[in-house]
Amino acid sequence: MSSNSEVIQNLRNAVINLDVDKVRATAEEAVRLGVNPVEAIEDGLSKGIREIGDKFEAGEAFVMELVLAAEAMKAGLEVFRPLLTAQRLKRKSTGTVVIGTVRGDIHDMGKNLVVVMLEAAGFDVKDLGVDVPPERFVDSAKLEKPHIIAMSSLLTTSAPEPKIVVDALEKNGIRANLKVAVGGAAVTPKLAKEMGADGYSDNAVDSVALFKQLTSP
Repeated sequence: MSSNSEVIQNLRNAVINLDVDKVRATAEEAVRLGVNPVEAIEDGLSKGIREIGDKFEAGEAFVMELVLAAEAMKAGLEVFRPLLTAQRLKRKSTGTVVIGTVRGDIHDMGKNLVVVMLEAAGFDVKDLGVDVPPERFVDSAKLEKPHIIAMSSLLTTSAPEPKIVVDALEKNGIRANLKVAVGGAAVTPKLAKEMGADGYSDNAVDSVALFKQLTSP
């Protein structure tokens, strides 16, 4: 029988090897052994995807490898999530993020990858999904009281949407209480600034650094 430390190491390796089935099986083994799910996430899953992220940033891994690593980590998180909820165990939160693909756009691969990378970095993430209207961003901002509202826009037809959301946040008097980050193929750093966003990122790895910067004291 594997020791707890071996199982955690196996989780890390399975993510690095992009092996979704192995991650899921190892996570289930960790649950059977009574491994602390927080340690399994922090020292296993998170370290694995961070290693892939570092390789991607260094030009040593491709986007698809990052995507597959994210899918592997998600498989492990799904196994641990019920245990975390039942035991009310939480990692120290880096911050709370509400994220979604804006109205008129149903692309979600990039957004989903950002979500996994943020969770790996210790953020609490509320994913609103795709084709999210401005009023839903506003309602979620009121309910969740996040540090950051993050929006993805890949289609040129949806490019005006983040500005509409920012205006809606201002109209509801909550814009000053949070940061706004945008990304996606339809947005540029210049356009993000014109929209009134506090930050822009065009990839999942850089988004983690950006969001940490936006939540730093």
